[in-house]
Amino acid sequence: MSATPQATPSSSAVGIIREKARRMGILSMMSTTAAGSGHPTSCLSAQELVSSIFFHAMKFDPRNPNGPDSDRFVLSKGHAAPLLYAALAVAGVFPISRLMTLREFSSELEGHPTPRIPGVDAATGSLGQGLSVGIGLAIGAKLDKLNTRVYVLLGDGELAEGSVWEGAEFAGHYGIDGLIAVADINALGQSERTMYKHDMEVYRKKFEAQGWDVQVIDGHDVEAIVAALDRAKQAKGRPQAIVAETIKGHGVSFLADKDGWHGKALSKEQLAKAVAELGGPIDVPADPGRSYARTNLPEPPDFPEPPAPSYKADASVATREAYGNALKRIGAVNPHIVALDGDVKNSTFAEIFGDAYPDRFYQAYIAEQNMVSVGVGLAARGKVPFLSTFACFLSRAYDQMRMAAISRSSIKLCGSHCGVSIGEDGPSQMALEDIAALRAVHGSVILYPSDAYSAERLTEQAAWLPGVTYIRTSRPKTALLYSANEKFPVPGFQILRQTAKDVALIVAAGITVHEALKAYEQLKSENIAVRVVDLYCVKPIEGPQLAAHLKACNNSLVTVEDHYPEGGLGEAVVSALAEVGASPARFRKLAVNGLPHSGKSDELIDAFGISARHIIEAVRAVA
Repeated sequence: MSATPQATPSSSAVGIIREKARRMGILSMMSTTAAGSGHPTSCLSAQELVSSIFFHAMKFDPRNPNGPDSDRFVLSKGHAAPLLYAALAVAGVFPISRLMTLREFSSELEGHPTPRIPGVDAATGSLGQGLSVGIGLAIGAKLDKLNTRVYVLLGDGELAEGSVWEGAEFAGHYGIDGLIAVADINALGQSERTMYKHDMEVYRKKFEAQGWDVQVIDGHDVEAIVAALDRAKQAKGRPQAIVAETIKGHGVSFLADKDGWHGKALSKEQLAKAVAELGGPIDVPADPGRSYARTNLPEPPDFPEPPAPSYKADASVATREAYGNALKRIGAVNPHIVALDGDVKNSTFAEIFGDAYPDRFYQAYIAEQNMVSVGVGLAARGKVPFLSTFACFLSRAYDQMRMAAISRSSIKLCGSHCGVSIGEDGPSQMALEDIAALRAVHGSVILYPSDAYSAERLTEQAAWLPGVTYIRTSRPKTALLYSANEKFPVPGFQILRQTAKDVALIVAAGITVHEALKAYEQLKSENIAVRVVDLYCVKPIEGPQLAAHLKACNNSLVTVEDHYPEGGLGEAVVSALAEVGASPARFRKLAVNGLPHSGKSDELIDAFGISARHIIEAVRAVA
C-alpha cells in the first residue's frame, strides 16, 4: 500500500492486484449468498477498481484505517458494500471469516456501509451523496495540512442524481486536489439500462465541464487502472475523475451484462458455478463471533470558554444576526469550526464568520444537498461544520440530513427566515414544516432562540453537541429578554413569567415568546395570572420539569408556534408530557392555521392565529 506515486508496477505486482480482485469478487458472492441478499453483480463490476485503489494507490494503515494519516475511501455506490468489506478483510482490517456474517443482526457488516465499520467515515447507500462526503473529507485534511487523498467510487446509476453534480461543480470551483472520483460505468441500473449506457464521452464531458481532469479507461484492465491512479495522484490544482467502462457481473458468464440480477444473491448451486468460472473456491474458516465494530466515532472537540456576548440593553437584534455574531465569537477560540452557506450569507449573517475567518468559510452556493454532505465529511475529519441557509431550503437536503444521522455525524444546521414572521416574501420562503422534519431525524437536537443572547448561547452550545443539531432563527429584530450571563442548558427551557396563582401555562418559542409576553401583560391587567415558558430547546424536552409547571398551572396548557400544527412545538410538548404520564386537562394548540401569503410580519402573525390576541383568547378558553 503505497504512499507516493510509483513507476509502472511489475507484472508480478499487477498479478497480485488482479488476484486480490478475484478473491474480493468471490468473497462478495459468497457473503451475499450466505446472507441470502445483497448486490454481488455490482461488486463484480468494480473489483479491479477497488483492488487497485486499496492495494496500489492508497496510503492506508489497516490497524488504524480511520486515522488522520490514512487516505480515505468512500463507497458512494453503497450497495456494493460486500466488495468494500472484502477489501478491508483482505487488507487485514478484520478477518475474512467476518465477511460471512454480512447483514446478520449481530454483525457490524450492514447491508450498506455505516461508520460502525472500521475504514468507513460516513453512511452511504442513499445514492448520490458520497462525492460530497469525500469533498468534506478532503477539505478537512487540507485544513489540518495533512498530505492525504480521498478516493470516491461512484456508480453510473447514481450519476443521474443532481447532488453528484452539485458536488462536482463545488470541487471544480474550489480546485480541490487530493480528491479522486472513480466512476464505475457498467451501464446497468436496477430496473433497466442506465441513461447513457456505455457512452463514455458523455461522462467525460460532464466532469470536464465542472473543471475536473478526466481519464477514461477500461475498468477491468489493471495496468490501465494503476496508470490512471498514478497520474491522478500526481495532479495538482484540480479534482481528478477516472471514468471506467465496466461490465456488471464481470467474469461470470451467466451474470455478465445480464438484466434482472441487480440486488439478487446467488443460490448455492449458482455460486459454485460462478466461483469455478473465477478460478476456484476460497477457504473461509468459521467466524468466532467477535465484533470489530468501531467504538469511538468523531465527536465535536472541546474548546475554551469564549468571551460572553454583549449587546446594549435597549438593542433590538434579530436572532439570525446573533447567530453570525456567535460564530465569530466562538470561532476565535475553536479553530475547528468551519462554516458553509447556501448563497444567503448576508441574510443568515454567516458572512460575519466568513469575513473574520475566510480560510474556514466556504460559499456553497444554491446547492443545499452538497452543503450538508460536505459537512458530514468535515465532521468525520474532526471539524465542527456550521451549515446555514433559509430554513425552507434545507428541505431540499432532507435525505442528506437523514443520512447524516445514520452516519452518527455531528453537523450544525442553521435555518433562518422561519415562519410567517418573515413577512412580505410570501409562503415559498416561509419554513413552516422544518421543526416536524428535523424532529423526525434520529438523535437530532432542535434549538429555537427568542432573542440575541439566547441565539448566541445556543449557537455556542451547538458547537459542543454530538449529532445533528438544528438552530432555527427568525428574520424580525426583537427586544432582548436575557442577560449576557444567562445559561441555556440542553435540554431545558426558561420560565419568563410566573406567580403562585397561575391558571394556565403558555409554552412558546422564538418569535411567539414575544407574543406570549404581550398576552401576559394584557392578562395581568385583567387579574388573570399565567406562566410563560420559553421552550428554546424543542427537542429533546425536559418532560418531568415541564409537567411540574403544568400541574402548578391548573393543568391548563396553551402552546403557540410560528409553524404548521402538524409535528411542531405543540405536538412535541404534548408528547413529552405524555411520556412522563402527564396530560393537560384543558389544551389549546395555536399554530399557523392556513396557507399564508405576503404581508407585514405583524399582520401575518395575527391573521394566521399566533398573535397575543389569539393567545389571550386561548387562555380564557382553558383557564
